[in-house]
Amino acid sequence: MKSANNGGKGKITKKAVLKILKDYSIILLGCIIYSFGVAVFLDPYNIAPGGITGIAIIINYLLPIEMNITGILIIVINLPLFVLGAVFFGKKFTISTLFATVVSSLLIELWNFVFKDCHVFDTNGLLIPALLGGALFGIGLGLIFRKDSSTGGTDIIVKILRKKFRYIKTGVISLAIDVIIMGIAFAVFGEFELACYTLIAIVVFTVLFDLVLYGGNSAKLLYVITTQENSVLICEKILKELDIGATYVDGEGAYTGESRRIIMCAAKNYLYPKIRDIVKDIDPHAFMIVSSAKEIYGEGYKDHFDDEI
Repeated sequence: MKSANNGGKGKITKKAVLKILKDYSIILLGCIIYSFGVAVFLDPYNIAPGGITGIAIIINYLLPIEMNITGILIIVINLPLFVLGAVFFGKKFTISTLFATVVSSLLIELWNFVFKDCHVFDTNGLLIPALLGGALFGIGLGLIFRKDSSTGGTDIIVKILRKKFRYIKTGVISLAIDVIIMGIAFAVFGEFELACYTLIAIVVFTVLFDLVLYGGNSAKLLYVITTQENSVLICEKILKELDIGATYVDGEGAYTGESRRIIMCAAKNYLYPKIRDIVKDIDPHAFMIVSSAKEIYGEGYKDHFDDEI
């Protein structure tokens, strides 16, 4: 008789395959957005946005050749840093980072070929390239980071520092490194105005990077203080119509001495107006406290064992 007990080890489920495909699709989308921002809005105007990309743009400028090889330089500079990534974050991160780095670098070369000798904006006006380049850079990299990947280079250094300094957001660490690289770019290109536009690009990148990276984890935290009877009615509608959980906390009014029930729940931002309508319809005299919850762990939100980003 063949044993059917293999403990499920080594079995690749359909759900796992779909998750991998979904994750890599998002990483690919991030690579497309990120590479387009670099190749079309940053590189042609010598706006070095920081990171390995910024370093590659600086080196490409210094090389005595007319060919643009920024994408190739990104791969070459990344090679020693992949070793660090493998040591600190393991095989899964290394594979996804290798994928993101190679794809984004090849896409940069593709965009350079497609938009060869084509400056979308007048070089005398760098504000729009700085804004759009920084925005696309931040959105693309944010999507890549959300799937526990990176484009290599200083991203790996940022993730290592994030493990040590967990109280500092990823974008802030990245900003500090990028400002240093911006200083180097200023020394190389020697243009104060260009340095200012580069700083604008870095700030826009940092804001959108953190927004994409952490925005999906934020939610509203609500406390609804009402009567025992109304609390049941409110919770029934919340559970039925919005399919979110809630917790009862028994309390007592300090002034009146009357018993009160507190409904505590966390909800995605887009669901908050519906909860407010439910409370208003059932108990317009309820006392409701609403605050922002930046990170939530548990069913429907982040897993407790997810890597910190």
